[in-house]
Amino acid sequence: MAKLSDFGLVRSGPPEDKSHVSTQFVGTSGYAAPEYRATGRLSVKSDVYSFGIVLLEILTGVRACDPRHPSGMATLVEWAMPHLYSKKNLRTIMDSRLGGEYHAESALRIAQLASICLEQERKQRPSMSKVVEELESIEAASANRILRNA
Repeated sequence: MAKLSDFGLVRSGPPEDKSHVSTQFVGTSGYAAPEYRATGRLSVKSDVYSFGIVLLEILTGVRACDPRHPSGMATLVEWAMPHLYSKKNLRTIMDSRLGGEYHAESALRIAQLASICLEQERKQRPSMSKVVEELESIEAASANRILRNA
C-alpha cells in the first residue's frame, strides 16, 4: 500500500553537541496541520490534513503556497472552505482550466472529503485508509457512470 508523507516537512538531526531533535517548525507552512504549527509535533493525522490541502489544490488549481493568491485570500483553506458544501458554490472555485469538464457530483464528494481532512481537531480527521476508501468509492461511481453512458 502506498503511503503519503513529507509535504515539505523536514526534521534536522541533533547537532553534534546536542542529544535531541529540534521541535522547531520546519517545512512548507501551507501544508502544515494546525497542531504541528502550534506544537511542532507530527502525527499521522498531520499527513491527512496535508493531503486535504493537496485535494484543494487539485480542485481549485490554486497552490497552497503562492504569493500570487487572489487578493483577500488569507490561506487556501480559509478561501475555499465556505465553497465545499454545494455544487453551486464549488463551481465558483473549481480550476477554470478544466473548462467545466468534470463530473459535479464527484467533484463535490472530493471537496467534502477535503473538508473532513482539514478539520482543525486532528481527532475529527479520518484515517488515511478511510480517505483511500472514499477516493476508491468516488472512482468506482465515476466508472459506473461512464459505463452506463457508453
